[in-house]
Amino acid sequence: MALLLILLIIVFLVLLIVGLKIHPFLAFLLASIFGGIVLGIPIGKIPKAIEVGMGGLLGGLTIVICLGAMFGKLVAESGAAQQITQSLMRVFGESRLQWALMFTGFVVGIPLFYNVGFVLLIPLVFSLVYQYKLPAVFLGISMLAALSVTHGFLPPHPSPTALVEEFGAEMGTTLMYGLIVALPAMILAGPVYASRLKHIHSRPLDLFKPSEKSDDELPSSFNSFFSALLPVFLLIGSSVLPYFAGNEGTVGEILEFLANPNIVLIVALAIATYSLGISRKMPVKKIMGMYGESIKDIAVILLIVAGAGGLKQIFIESGVSDELGAMLSQWDVNLLFLGWVTATLIRVSVGSATVAGLTTAGIIAPLVAGNPAVDPNLMVLAIGAGSLMFSHVNDSGFWMYKEYFNLSIKDTFLSWTVMETIVGVVGLIGVLLLDFFLV
Repeated sequence: MALLLILLIIVFLVLLIVGLKIHPFLAFLLASIFGGIVLGIPIGKIPKAIEVGMGGLLGGLTIVICLGAMFGKLVAESGAAQQITQSLMRVFGESRLQWALMFTGFVVGIPLFYNVGFVLLIPLVFSLVYQYKLPAVFLGISMLAALSVTHGFLPPHPSPTALVEEFGAEMGTTLMYGLIVALPAMILAGPVYASRLKHIHSRPLDLFKPSEKSDDELPSSFNSFFSALLPVFLLIGSSVLPYFAGNEGTVGEILEFLANPNIVLIVALAIATYSLGISRKMPVKKIMGMYGESIKDIAVILLIVAGAGGLKQIFIESGVSDELGAMLSQWDVNLLFLGWVTATLIRVSVGSATVAGLTTAGIIAPLVAGNPAVDPNLMVLAIGAGSLMFSHVNDSGFWMYKEYFNLSIKDTFLSWTVMETIVGVVGLIGVLLLDFFLV
């Protein structure tokens, strides 16, 4: 019965988002109210449950997501992303341009949210298309595969960051595992698969011809790479610091303070603000204006995360999560695979990777809590992989790619949809292999 009720609520959510075109935040609120009613929560307690769920999830995420948005905006506007691209082009050479674009997407995609990275880097791809007369899809898929893996697997991107909070995982450890899973996924879905797409010809719209900064306007290569990758190094370092925080007294407290992901990102942003901004004579007022704009860019993401938290709390307070957990625990199936399948089904139904990941977390979390057989860091990655599967006509990314590259629906499926599916499948395999060797 618990499974049927949850499926009913998910179908209602899908109907609102896909059928009625309701904004995901409003859809989550309506689905939470509907869920509270059908699950038997006293109607007077439903609003409070939604508030608790929204506040509980956002409380641990707002700082990380907002600071991540500011960081990405600075990397983009300072010219660091362009410098990274040009530097990698020089290293890889003309014969391996797709590999250079893949690593560009990976390095730049870590601090940039997906849509921002897409809009920023696509003109750079087209500049190479015009310069070297190579197929746009052949070059573009390599870069977009890298952007996808960072979006689905790596904090501080919204979905994996929210899943870390949901499952009580450790952000630095999740990031380390995510890097291991991401590398083969983006290689196979990027340059390897792209080599089979040279026959797909597209003429990018003139609208997207790039306007680039001159070389003297760009930060140095070292500054660009150092600043863009700083959150990665610091977040991984934060996962090591707690092992040294056993010291009692002031030293232990300081190490524990520095290991907090919020503090890590504050430090990274402060250093990058100086290295990419102030040291290059960028006015503080302009920098703060960029940061303000970045918050506007991710406001919708925060609302969707909050809405998912409300629905999760409805599942918890009704007791249906515990009931479902008890039932699913009897199934002879790997829970990491179960999380991946659940996220895949919701992704195919709803379209949004973020919605798919967060909705799955509300269903799967009871199975992970207190279960020593399941590594919460790997569950974050398994769900992230599932949330990237089979992007099609209900995903905004599908249409952005189609229109920017000026492709037919058929060619969009053959390139974009297959690429996303390869990322999801290889991601699952990587997670299961890590689980095998870590257990």
